[in-house]
Amino acid sequence: MIPYDPRERANRALLVGVSEYDFTDPPHGVPGDLPAVKHNVNRLREALERGGAFGEGEIRTSHSPSLDDFGEALHRAAQEAEGVLLLYFAGHGAIPSAADELYLQMRKARVVADEWTVFPGAERLTTLLTVLMASPAQRIVVILDCCFAGNAAWVLETFREKSRVLLLMSVQANNRIDAGDGRTPTPFTAELVRLLGEETDGGARLSDLADRLRERMTVLGHRTMRGEPWVPLLKAERRVDVLLTRKAVRVTTDVDLDLPVDDPGTGGSGGGDPGDRTRLLLLGLLTAGLGRLRAFVSWIKDRTGTRGEAGTDPGAGRRSVFRLVLPAVIVAGLLGFGGYALRGFFGAESAPCAPALELRVLTDPDLEATVRAAADAYLTSDGNTTGDGCRRTGVTVYSAGSSDVVGALRSQTGAWHEPHDEDLNPQRDIGPQPDIWIPASRADVDRAEDGRDTDAVATLEPDEEPLAYSPVVLAVPHAIGSEALQDRTGLTLTEMIDDLTARHENAAVHRPDPEHTDVGLLATIGLYGAQARDVSRGERLVAQFGSPSPTATDLLCTLPDDDAVDDRTAALVPEFLLRSGVGCGRTTRSPRLAQYPQDVPGVEPVLVRVRWRDADRDERARDASVDGFRDWLTGEGGRAVFARDGFRAADSREPLDPGAVNDHGMLSAPTPLDESAGRDAMARVLRAYQDAGGPGRVLFLLDSSGSMADRWEGPSGGPGLLRQSLRGLGGQDEYGVWAVADTGGRTYDTLLDLAAHRRPDAERAVAAGARVRDAEADPYAALLAAFDEMKGRGGDDGRPQLIVHITDGEDNDRLTGRRLDEVLDRAGTSLVPVTVVSLQSGGCDEDGPDHRIADASGGRCLDAGDDLGAALQDEVARAGTGEG
Repeated sequence: MIPYDPRERANRALLVGVSEYDFTDPPHGVPGDLPAVKHNVNRLREALERGGAFGEGEIRTSHSPSLDDFGEALHRAAQEAEGVLLLYFAGHGAIPSAADELYLQMRKARVVADEWTVFPGAERLTTLLTVLMASPAQRIVVILDCCFAGNAAWVLETFREKSRVLLLMSVQANNRIDAGDGRTPTPFTAELVRLLGEETDGGARLSDLADRLRERMTVLGHRTMRGEPWVPLLKAERRVDVLLTRKAVRVTTDVDLDLPVDDPGTGGSGGGDPGDRTRLLLLGLLTAGLGRLRAFVSWIKDRTGTRGEAGTDPGAGRRSVFRLVLPAVIVAGLLGFGGYALRGFFGAESAPCAPALELRVLTDPDLEATVRAAADAYLTSDGNTTGDGCRRTGVTVYSAGSSDVVGALRSQTGAWHEPHDEDLNPQRDIGPQPDIWIPASRADVDRAEDGRDTDAVATLEPDEEPLAYSPVVLAVPHAIGSEALQDRTGLTLTEMIDDLTARHENAAVHRPDPEHTDVGLLATIGLYGAQARDVSRGERLVAQFGSPSPTATDLLCTLPDDDAVDDRTAALVPEFLLRSGVGCGRTTRSPRLAQYPQDVPGVEPVLVRVRWRDADRDERARDASVDGFRDWLTGEGGRAVFARDGFRAADSREPLDPGAVNDHGMLSAPTPLDESAGRDAMARVLRAYQDAGGPGRVLFLLDSSGSMADRWEGPSGGPGLLRQSLRGLGGQDEYGVWAVADTGGRTYDTLLDLAAHRRPDAERAVAAGARVRDAEADPYAALLAAFDEMKGRGGDDGRPQLIVHITDGEDNDRLTGRRLDEVLDRAGTSLVPVTVVSLQSGGCDEDGPDHRIADASGGRCLDAGDDLGAALQDEVARAGTGEG
């Protein structure tokens, strides 16, 4: 692939940095000024000017503009660009609760949060991209250095014509980042500028820059504000690339550094002779020193006229400067190395410590803090120290979404070993190939091995026993909790939630993302049942606005954002977090009591050795390092770390630190606790959760009997409510409408077939066919027919299903005795929730048939006491995929 070269046409680069904000005070101000951003724009401009791809006058900067000024500069640059149009933004980024848009906050930005959060003075990324795509430019490059930059990828995905756009994002979605200390550029832009300034053959390609940025941020150990590895991302169409600099001018040093470099192989850190590794370190030192030297020489040339005038040798001045400066740089570098490189290089008998072999440990996101603490303690332990005081092994701990890891180890080990596809790259999306994997459940190992590729290049060797144990608990705020033992143990999860909401009608329950962390998936087993038969009811019990928190730690961090929400919201989290806490800086978090559902499996981290094919160059040394870390982790050292963080013993399930239990709302010996999670249950529940977020199937039963005449017209009438609720359905959802009236021989007429529809077509069909009949309704017959219809349409295809019965309740005298019992029985076994919309006051009284049918099916009953339009649309949206 030949990247687009911008030199043939007019180009424009607009560099925007918002370092100063007018409104930084609560309650509507942005988090604060960003002094580092001022350096960003200046340094990036210098790098692009030196790179030569953008000509004189083609780079413009804008420091802390207002929204209007930014819009004007953006429009002008977009219209003038013919080749490459580059927009760089650094400043505050913000997202709404749904995380489906990104706002770039300009100088006068505010944040107004209520039921909806709005961002006056900020530019929507959708608007920005629309303006850019109206440009005649051949390539459009957008570089975002702000919090939540990764959320821009989803926004770009919504555009059809995006083949010209290359989007470089400083961090992955839903993550905030550190802006630095204000004396230097922000971490991401500092590395970007550094890489742009390095000499390259043919110039700097954006795709190469993105790859090297990821490597640099990993090597430097940068992490986001929530503790995740800081991962820059590039989104572009396959085979689309662009040059941001021309071929760099090489610098002649008059020094020949011809040192051998060993092939690092595929097995991670190599063994080999310590002297060889020392020479490699020296080579790295010299390379880094030369990089700094180039910058220094550029400064000298600017001030001594050594750029080469006509009729002179342009290299003469350069060489004289190098002859003067290079020896000093090298000597300073070696001295700064503490004599270490010199002694190792020349083979002194008292050579210091050789670099330790590095183990890569991949773990579940909710375990990362504990595993990292264990690794830190191990590094300086006696078991990891030689008699000379040297470290035997280094340990790098990182985490990734549990479902992604299981999927990669099952069917993507080849791509993990050697990526060939931009869309499938576990090295980028998960991290380096692990030597050790510590999932939160042994079932993850069984899931990864179930149906594995026959040509898998990694094998899994799990330990027989877990490292520790922690039950998944319902952590209830003291304000709405119960101290009674019968409320805290011996009940299923759904029984506990039902009791909680019965005691406190405003109580809510939140769960972390089942796809990202095992804690969320284990909790979902209790919500759905091990056979995943009650998906709709389970999701209703933990329904919330926006996406679930990715981890239990994040969940406990975000709840205190609103004290009222924190005080009434129970959280499904591992018990150990009640002891170890979470590192999000909250001081007013609501104290909680742990309730122990008997049908929710617990967290049981297990150590798994991962072996990679052809990674045998240092196999013996790596095995010894793994064994050393395992022995320490399963011994007293690891036990002390797990005890400090609030875990229980894997065998007895008793607290490892009994003295701290009662101080944190925990019980010493809650019984019964569920058995370990099973492979099939976890896989089944995960599939059901994923299906629940896909296209749904909804059947509307619209009471069209004569008694509905007074409740027919207008937005609050039966047809009006139905039409409003269609906004919760998308183009892939299936839905149909029956007009329920017993006209002799038929208990309903089909107004709209149960199929996928365009919403305007569906609305026209309902408006044309919906009318009041001169007849009574037979809800008994209609509901039984609806259950049969939904079963016949694919009861086992995993799609969310819903029956909506809109009625005035006047014909409920035909829902009594045996007839009502039969409907209740079918409602309880069909696994299809029924939402009953009663248009009469008191229609959802607990003893009434409408309430009983909704309750038996796991649905909801709505009556005149509710906001029927909004409530019904919300119910339908849970089954559907959104406005279509």
